[in-house]
Amino acid sequence: MPPAPKARPLPVTPHGGPARTGPIMPDTSPTLHLLCGKIAAGKSTLAARLAKAPGAVLIAEDDWLNALFADELVSLPDYVRCSKTLRRIMGPHVAALLEAGVSVVLDFPANTVGQRDWMRGILGMTTAAHQLHLLEALDAVCLARLRARNSTGEHPFAVTEAQFHQFSNHFAAPSAVEGFTVVTHPAGT
Repeated sequence: MPPAPKARPLPVTPHGGPARTGPIMPDTSPTLHLLCGKIAAGKSTLAARLAKAPGAVLIAEDDWLNALFADELVSLPDYVRCSKTLRRIMGPHVAALLEAGVSVVLDFPANTVGQRDWMRGILGMTTAAHQLHLLEALDAVCLARLRARNSTGEHPFAVTEAQFHQFSNHFAAPSAVEGFTVVTHPAGT
């Protein structure tokens, strides 16, 4: 397999990072990959693709929440409480993996400034590079994907349309002042 293309300087997006499209894995190691997008925007699908790169591991919030807190997750406040506990445990673990030279695809939502602050804290414990993957998908597309996902019963959490809208009300795309290197994935990529 040929080596991945080298990351190159590109024009800056309105989100503050270089403008890129598609899943790009730079040849620098290690890298923390972060995912920003509404429910059913394709974050976990992209995460699985990124994690196929040599030297990368996938850490998925949904898997850990399901294994540790499945019986406790009914509402948005339940999610916030359980996710906070999981993040407290995972932050030092992710930093240790990065410092050991392992790239991490962190399939935790980077959908709010607070969530991204936690991720910035992980980066602050390491010398790792990062990419914040922003998945741009319209609500209608996300809802269609959500209905399809719920109908299969394969996802650990069946999110209702009302819950989709409740979570989406808290969504905030990254801004330039946050200083992340943003890789934009337009709808359908």
